[in-house]
Amino acid sequence: MPGDENTNPILLSPGKPTDTQPTITSPPQAPQQGTKRKADTPEPQEIDEDDPRLEVFKWDCNQIRRRIKNFIDSKEMKIGEFQKVLGVSSKSYNDFLKMSGQMKGSGSNTYASAHRFFHKRELQGIKAPRKKPISKQAKLDTEQKYDVGAIHLPGEAEGEVPVYDTCDVVRKKIRAHLRVPNVTQAGFLREIVKTYPPHLMKKFQGNSLTRFLDMSGANAGNTSAVFYAAYVFFEKLRIRDGQPKTKFREDMERVWGRGGFDTKSPTNRSYWCRANEYVYGDEYGQMKVGKY
Repeated sequence: MPGDENTNPILLSPGKPTDTQPTITSPPQAPQQGTKRKADTPEPQEIDEDDPRLEVFKWDCNQIRRRIKNFIDSKEMKIGEFQKVLGVSSKSYNDFLKMSGQMKGSGSNTYASAHRFFHKRELQGIKAPRKKPISKQAKLDTEQKYDVGAIHLPGEAEGEVPVYDTCDVVRKKIRAHLRVPNVTQAGFLREIVKTYPPHLMKKFQGNSLTRFLDMSGANAGNTSAVFYAAYVFFEKLRIRDGQPKTKFREDMERVWGRGGFDTKSPTNRSYWCRANEYVYGDEYGQMKVGKY
């Protein structure tokens, strides 16, 4: 009887209920050795907004720009939603992303807010989102879409195609191209290296592209092989697709003439000028002398 300490417990066989006895469900069994079990996703740790660790800056501006790009590319959040989370205007956001350089944009609200956002996620144990792997067919389709091998430019066989874009313009084109679905940095480098003739073939690595993209200035990176090859690639693409020249492109032809933009003279060379003069580069990448 209930409450009788001398009453022996009744042992029930799991899965074999009787008419007068309740069904007893066996507790979950631990997985047998050798079987895989999907790990539970840990809950993000609570991080107070006043946590002093969030005030420490550990990434430069270029690193934050890359984190923003990867985050948006992952589709975890739309650009407008991300801007609201950061509490920044679209102008501040776009202006910051257009900059290049480790310290360029360090005073931007977008830099400070995005750094805090990603730092907090790291402290919470939230892993950075990964981009979905591109299928082999998607890679093949993309390579065919941007195959410009049938277009040949004057001077291409000698690696001397006249250039009529500044370094900043080419950087802008590269960034826009890398935002195209299924376009990767590695794939882009494989395409642009084809613009060199066999006897001048270069070997590009990811850090070559990163170094060029991290520069800022009309002629910053003018001697880079990535700059020349990317210009030729985009020029072939423009001709293949029947796109007209921009006004800036026509201005560059007028300013630089038949020889094209200077891709030989390093920009860190010395210049002679008077004590009341200074040297600067204009929007077309030409070096000019100004007076104080």
